[in-house]
Amino acid sequence: MTLHVGTSGWQYKDWRGVLYPADVPVRRWLEEYAERFATVEINNAFYRLPSRETFASWAGRVPSDFVVAVKASRYLTHIKRLRDPEEPVHRLMTHAAGLGARLGPILLQLPPTLRADAGLLDACLSCFPSDARVAVEPRDASWWTPAVRKVLEARGAALCWADVRARPSTPLWRTADWGYVRFHEGRAQPWPRYGQHALETWVDRVATTWQDGNDVYAYFNNDLGGAAVGDAALFGRTAERADLTVTRTPRALAARG
Repeated sequence: MTLHVGTSGWQYKDWRGVLYPADVPVRRWLEEYAERFATVEINNAFYRLPSRETFASWAGRVPSDFVVAVKASRYLTHIKRLRDPEEPVHRLMTHAAGLGARLGPILLQLPPTLRADAGLLDACLSCFPSDARVAVEPRDASWWTPAVRKVLEARGAALCWADVRARPSTPLWRTADWGYVRFHEGRAQPWPRYGQHALETWVDRVATTWQDGNDVYAYFNNDLGGAAVGDAALFGRTAERADLTVTRTPRALAARG
């Protein structure tokens, strides 16, 4: 198993002096990030889908082993609410294709007001290319049904394991031969950091669910104050100690471990 560890985005001003040296200009932050991590989740694609050219320019600025996960546009998930998905999915994938070989999973984060509809989800997933990795993050408890799980399994889509305040907010279903985990908010100090025990628990969950040859993507979305980069580094270090194969993380930021 390979555990791909990164953060949800890289352009946060308060990461200056934490991840980025103070004298490095913002325009060079992606290159600096890619030296320290081997994957990122493009969270801001949710608000405004970048052009194919922008995706291509990012791909040209990172190493060949770098993987980019893309959060689907809110037009698909929150405005259309998965209805009539053909055009928005096609546009999303056409733009993201600019990443070339660096394109990783696509994340569909559903609105918290969207209740379960297995047929609607299936119709949406059917619009993605067969080789696309799609992770789904529902945020209403009505989705935790056998019918929804069956759709995810049949489409090879991963249920996104989401953590809020160091506890799973989703069932820990394995629905594909790869996994996707998002860390939204820890309980440690200073807020919103994650504590060592919480990260050890998540490493154990991952290690006991997936085997050799599987990819698991883990992204920290608790970006405030540089918490995400420190927690991602510590998570990577913790996973290495458990003998997992982990993509690069900045060891210097894992000092709490």
